Amino acid sequence: MSLPDKTTTIEAAVARIPDGATIMVGGFGVPGTPFTLIRELVRQGQKDLTLIKNDANETGMGIDLLIANGQVKTLISTHIGLNANAISALNSGRIRVEFCAQGILAERIRAGGAGLSAIVTDIGLGTELAEGKQVVEMHGKRLLVESALRADVALIHADCADPFGNLTYAATARNFNPLMAMAAPMVIAEVETLGPLGSLSPEAVETPGAFVDHVAELSELSEDYGIVRR
Repeated sequence: MSLPDKTTTIEAAVARIPDGATIMVGGFGVPGTPFTLIRELVRQGQKDLTLIKNDANETGMGIDLLIANGQVKTLISTHIGLNANAISALNSGRIRVEFCAQGILAERIRAGGAGLSAIVTDIGLGTELAEGKQVVEMHGKRLLVESALRADVALIHADCADPFGNLTYAATARNFNPLMAMAAPMVIAEVETLGPLGSLSPEAVETPGAFVDHVAELSELSEDYGIVRR
């Protein structure tokens, strides 16, 4: 049995994303953020989006371009403090922001990818992060119920791939990308280097191709990718 070839173009992959989609976006600041996929999403103009991302990037880059273009309805994130545009959009009511502790965000995504409905934790109890959420008692402790997170689409950035979608990441650019690749039924990966089947050692694969639906090789890296040197 031959493995399917999942390679495509950035334009064709992003065109599969509908209005109103919930989208997980990989990255921690610059490393691992799929800037080219984001820019194509801006160009195509899908609207009423819910984004799940660790941060809001900085002004003028990454998902800030989607916010500035009026395409984002809700952002689920750990912080937006480096992005004055995102703060302004929140304060003016142009977007809704759900804040989440960073480790809890990662665990909610992991739980979604594992098929769980929720996790329980004592993190956030007695703070604004607990407002409106269910609290249960287990083993003599009060615990906060945090719902698992899944999305319609995950946009991720990888270092190397093969046509089946097996992926490797460069150092800390791994961050949220493998978790998000497990928590969405459609996963689009932009990759810096695309090699033939067999070019990746099985031990090096960090996201198996079974989780990836579309692979698009980058023809070049924009300045956004070079803000942090590896």
